[in-house]
Amino acid sequence: MSTPVDAEQAWRDLQRIRVPQERVYDEVERSASRKPGATWAMAAVMWVFLAVIGLDLPQWGVWPALAGYCAVVTVLARALHRRSRVQLHHSRCDWRMYAAFAGGAVATGGTVLLSGRLVEPLEPTTGALIRATVSVAVFVLFVGPVTRWSTGSLRARADRRATEGAGR
Repeated sequence: MSTPVDAEQAWRDLQRIRVPQERVYDEVERSASRKPGATWAMAAVMWVFLAVIGLDLPQWGVWPALAGYCAVVTVLARALHRRSRVQLHHSRCDWRMYAAFAGGAVATGGTVLLSGRLVEPLEPTTGALIRATVSVAVFVLFVGPVTRWSTGSLRARADRRATEGAGR
Protein backbone atom coordinates (compact mmCIF):
# COMPACT_ATOMS: atom_id res chain seq x y z
CA MET A 1 0.00 0.00 0.00
CA SER A 2 1.57 3.29 -1.06
CA THR A 3 1.37 6.51 0.88
CA PRO A 4 0.19 9.59 -1.03
CA VAL A 5 2.97 12.12 -1.60
CA ASP A 6 2.41 15.84 -1.64
CA ALA A 7 4.58 17.21 -4.46
CA GLU A 8 4.87 20.67 -2.91
CA GLN A 9 5.98 19.26 0.45
CA ALA A 10 8.49 16.97 -1.27
CA TRP A 11 9.95 19.95 -3.17
CA ARG A 12 10.27 22.01 0.05
CA ASP A 13 11.97 19.09 1.78
CA LEU A 14 14.41 18.74 -1.10
CA GLN A 15 15.26 22.44 -0.98
CA ARG A 16 15.70 22.33 2.80
CA ILE A 17 18.24 19.54 2.38
CA ARG A 18 19.97 21.03 -0.65
CA VAL A 19 20.60 24.55 0.67
CA PRO A 20 22.96 23.53 3.52
CA GLN A 21 24.84 21.28 1.10
CA GLU A 22 25.28 24.22 -1.28
CA ARG A 23 26.61 26.30 1.61
CA VAL A 24 29.21 23.63 2.34
CA TYR A 25 30.40 23.71 -1.27
CA ASP A 26 30.41 27.51 -1.24
CA GLU A 27 32.57 27.52 1.89
CA VAL A 28 35.00 24.93 0.49
CA GLU A 29 35.36 26.85 -2.77
CA ARG A 30 35.76 30.13 -0.87
CA SER A 31 38.45 28.71 1.39
CA ALA A 32 40.30 27.28 -1.62
CA SER A 33 40.49 30.74 -3.18
CA ARG A 34 40.92 32.75 0.02
CA LYS A 35 43.77 35.04 0.84
CA PRO A 36 47.04 33.16 0.61
CA GLY A 37 48.10 33.73 4.23
CA ALA A 38 48.34 30.02 4.99
CA THR A 39 50.45 29.43 1.90
CA TRP A 40 52.85 32.23 2.79
CA ALA A 41 53.14 31.07 6.41
CA MET A 42 53.92 27.51 5.31
CA ALA A 43 56.38 28.85 2.71
CA ALA A 44 58.19 30.96 5.33
CA VAL A 45 58.56 27.97 7.65
CA MET A 46 59.81 25.83 4.76
CA TRP A 47 62.30 28.51 3.68
CA VAL A 48 63.80 28.83 7.17
CA PHE A 49 64.07 25.04 7.50
CA LEU A 50 65.73 24.58 4.11
CA ALA A 51 68.11 27.49 4.74
CA VAL A 52 69.15 26.04 8.11
CA ILE A 53 69.52 22.49 6.80
CA GLY A 54 71.63 23.73 3.89
CA LEU A 55 74.29 25.11 6.24
CA ASP A 56 75.94 21.68 6.58
CA LEU A 57 74.90 21.11 10.17
CA PRO A 58 76.48 18.26 12.11
CA GLN A 59 74.32 15.16 12.54
CA TRP A 60 73.31 16.18 16.06
CA GLY A 61 71.98 19.50 14.66
CA VAL A 62 69.94 18.03 11.81
CA TRP A 63 67.57 16.03 14.02
CA PRO A 64 66.53 18.93 16.28
CA ALA A 65 66.04 21.11 13.19
CA LEU A 66 63.84 18.43 11.60
CA ALA A 67 61.89 17.95 14.83
CA GLY A 68 61.39 21.71 15.16
CA TYR A 69 60.22 21.98 11.56
CA CYS A 70 57.72 19.14 12.02
CA ALA A 71 56.44 20.70 15.24
CA VAL A 72 55.95 24.15 13.70
CA VAL A 73 54.23 22.70 10.61
CA THR A 74 51.94 20.60 12.82
CA VAL A 75 50.98 23.60 14.97
CA LEU A 76 50.40 25.73 11.87
CA ALA A 77 48.28 23.05 10.18
CA ARG A 78 46.15 22.54 13.29
CA ALA A 79 45.61 26.28 13.71
CA LEU A 80 44.56 26.66 10.08
CA HIS A 81 42.34 23.59 10.27
CA ARG A 82 40.53 24.92 13.34
CA ARG A 83 39.92 28.24 11.59
CA SER A 84 38.07 26.43 8.83
CA ARG A 85 34.31 26.49 9.33
CA VAL A 86 33.51 23.31 7.42
CA GLN A 87 35.12 20.00 6.70
CA LEU A 88 34.53 17.69 3.80
CA HIS A 89 33.63 14.15 4.63
CA HIS A 90 36.39 11.78 3.54
CA SER A 91 34.05 10.28 0.93
CA ARG A 92 34.02 13.64 -0.87
CA CYS A 93 37.78 13.53 -1.42
CA ASP A 94 38.37 12.12 -4.87
CA TRP A 95 41.32 11.42 -7.12
CA ARG A 96 41.90 15.13 -7.79
CA MET A 97 42.69 15.88 -4.16
CA TYR A 98 45.00 12.89 -3.84
CA ALA A 99 46.66 13.76 -7.17
CA ALA A 100 47.18 17.35 -5.98
CA PHE A 101 48.83 16.15 -2.76
CA ALA A 102 51.06 13.64 -4.56
CA GLY A 103 51.93 16.13 -7.31
CA GLY A 104 52.85 18.80 -4.76
CA ALA A 105 55.07 16.37 -2.89
CA VAL A 106 56.83 15.29 -6.09
CA ALA A 107 57.26 18.84 -7.42
CA THR A 108 58.49 20.35 -4.16
CA GLY A 109 60.62 17.37 -3.14
CA GLY A 110 62.12 17.10 -6.61
CA THR A 111 62.96 20.79 -6.58
CA VAL A 112 64.62 20.50 -3.17
CA LEU A 113 66.75 17.57 -4.33
CA LEU A 114 67.59 19.00 -7.75
CA SER A 115 68.42 22.46 -6.49
CA GLY A 116 70.53 20.88 -3.74
CA ARG A 117 72.57 19.07 -6.39
CA LEU A 118 72.93 22.19 -8.52
CA VAL A 119 74.17 24.41 -5.68
CA GLU A 120 76.58 21.83 -4.21
CA PRO A 121 79.70 23.51 -5.66
CA LEU A 122 78.74 26.87 -4.10
CA GLU A 123 79.59 28.04 -0.63
CA PRO A 124 77.13 26.47 1.90
CA THR A 125 75.54 29.77 2.92
CA THR A 126 74.91 30.96 -0.63
CA GLY A 127 73.81 27.52 -1.81
CA ALA A 128 71.41 27.14 1.11
CA LEU A 129 69.73 30.47 0.39
CA ILE A 130 69.38 29.72 -3.33
CA ARG A 131 68.06 26.21 -2.65
CA ALA A 132 65.53 27.48 -0.11
CA THR A 133 64.33 30.31 -2.33
CA VAL A 134 63.90 28.18 -5.46
CA SER A 135 62.14 25.39 -3.58
CA VAL A 136 59.74 27.74 -1.83
CA ALA A 137 59.01 29.54 -5.11
CA VAL A 138 57.99 26.24 -6.70
CA PHE A 139 55.84 25.43 -3.66
CA VAL A 140 54.05 28.80 -3.78
CA LEU A 141 53.52 28.65 -7.54
CA PHE A 142 52.17 25.10 -7.28
CA VAL A 143 49.79 25.45 -4.32
CA GLY A 144 47.38 28.12 -5.55
CA PRO A 145 46.34 26.77 -8.94
CA VAL A 146 46.35 23.14 -7.84
CA THR A 147 44.18 23.84 -4.79
CA ARG A 148 41.63 25.64 -6.93
CA TRP A 149 41.74 22.81 -9.50
CA SER A 150 41.28 20.06 -6.93
CA THR A 151 38.35 21.70 -5.12
CA GLY A 152 36.84 23.64 -8.02
CA SER A 153 34.65 20.88 -9.34
CA LEU A 154 33.14 19.70 -6.04
CA ARG A 155 29.78 21.22 -6.87
CA ALA A 156 29.76 19.73 -10.38
CA ARG A 157 30.56 16.28 -9.01
CA ALA A 158 27.84 16.61 -6.38
CA ASP A 159 25.30 17.65 -9.02
CA ARG A 160 26.36 14.70 -11.17
CA ARG A 161 25.92 12.31 -8.24
CA ALA A 162 22.52 13.79 -7.47
CA THR A 163 21.30 13.31 -11.03
CA GLU A 164 22.64 9.75 -11.08
CA GLY A 165 20.86 9.05 -7.81
CA ALA A 166 17.60 10.56 -9.10
CA GLY A 167 17.74 8.41 -12.21
CA ARG A 168 17.77 5.19 -10.21
